[in-house]
Amino acid sequence: MEALLIDTVIFLAAALFVVPLSVRLGFGSVLGYLLAGVLIGPWVFRLITDVDAILHFSELGIVLMMFVIGLEMHISKLWAMRRTIFGYGGIQMALCALILTTIFVAFGSPWRIGVTGGLALALSSTAMVIAELQQRKLMDTPAGRAGFGILLFQDMTAIPLIALLPLLGPATMGTTAGPAWLATTKALVMLAAVALVGRFLLRYALRAIARTRVPEIFTAFALLWVIGVALLMQSVHLSMSLGAFLAGVLLADSEYRHEIEADMAPFKGLLLGLFFIAVGMSIDFGVLAREPIRILALVVALVGSKTAAMWFLARRFDVPDKQRAYFAILLSQGGEFAFVVLAASFAARAIDQRLSSIVTLVVALSMVTTPVLLLVNRRFSGTQPGSGESVRAEDDVPRSGNDG
Repeated sequence: MEALLIDTVIFLAAALFVVPLSVRLGFGSVLGYLLAGVLIGPWVFRLITDVDAILHFSELGIVLMMFVIGLEMHISKLWAMRRTIFGYGGIQMALCALILTTIFVAFGSPWRIGVTGGLALALSSTAMVIAELQQRKLMDTPAGRAGFGILLFQDMTAIPLIALLPLLGPATMGTTAGPAWLATTKALVMLAAVALVGRFLLRYALRAIARTRVPEIFTAFALLWVIGVALLMQSVHLSMSLGAFLAGVLLADSEYRHEIEADMAPFKGLLLGLFFIAVGMSIDFGVLAREPIRILALVVALVGSKTAAMWFLARRFDVPDKQRAYFAILLSQGGEFAFVVLAASFAARAIDQRLSSIVTLVVALSMVTTPVLLLVNRRFSGTQPGSGESVRAEDDVPRSGNDG
């Protein structure tokens, strides 16, 4: 218990000192959280060394963020976005995976490793992209809608990606067709069961709890619902963020939606900050010191190729001219789900430990480049994408209320 309290004090103190300084210098809050993680992590002051445990716990921030977004999405609105989700998302995944696989092969990697790395790095960071869009109130712009659709499609690709990985391993080729079909069936059954429960029982449960007039019990039930659904989705190899989004969508028509959203906002903000701190802590400077040229070349190749691909696709995604640079940079990094894909790849022996460490570091460093590149883009353009107003440093300060 004492160790947990000490870690909590370290996290809060690091965020308190580093994040406001980063905002004051114009780098934004996300980069501040990342730098705070680097400072307290195992490579600088070594105040906290159990990075994996912190990273897993901090994923709750992404879960709550997706839940709050789901609260604003009615079924009809989600259906209207089907072209954006499946069309834009599918095209983005296919093009980026193809480009990145080609780069891996050009660097001398076997094709199996190239496909694994390409698929993992084609994913972008839900936490970083949505946090940026919400802070700047751009979720309802063309760039925001296209970006959200792509991210939601990426969350849906969990089963195909994880089912494909064993086929790329040298010892298990061709042995997973049955389990892949079984996993897909289980996922569909779980989705249907959650949808039915949410549709017919959730409203009555909320009314019964509201009649108790105990606010903390209402908040406890909301947390139980979102975390429970997220864990159920994870149990059938779907992403937790997709489960949380579904949990929110099922509450979108509830009369208690705004109350739940207000209750979740403080948890979401704190845990998202913790997630970015954990990513900063996960940067392995030992690997960077051993192979600096390879790592930096891969980061440049990843960010550069994804930026170019998204710029090329922006016109086809109906993103206006003044938002295209912003849109391209926004989705240029590797994503947190890449860590899951890499772990599954290592378990399937599709990649070795050295390559897993390298790609993990590349993903983390690519997340660092995004707020820097967005800052440069704002400085050169002088306006916030989607508006004619000047961008001020204060816009980067995290808000505790509804940012959407």
